[in-house]
Amino acid sequence: MAEPRFIHLHLHSEFSMVDSLVRMKRLAPRLQELNMPAIALTDQTNMCALVKFYGAMQRAGVKPILGADF
Repeated sequence: MAEPRFIHLHLHSEFSMVDSLVRMKRLAPRLQELNMPAIALTDQTNMCALVKFYGAMQRAGVKPILGADF
């Protein structure tokens, strides 16, 4: 039986100006360390990180889930 894995569905990045300091360069390797299969980016009131997030997750082998917190 496979070990259950956590998938974060409400992550804000550096593009949520007031709410987070998470940077894509550091996020992807950390997700690999934690063996997370997917993650959802839900920045506040914008989708500015979309291209950067999608590319970083694809390169890391993590399924990107796109969203926004409006």
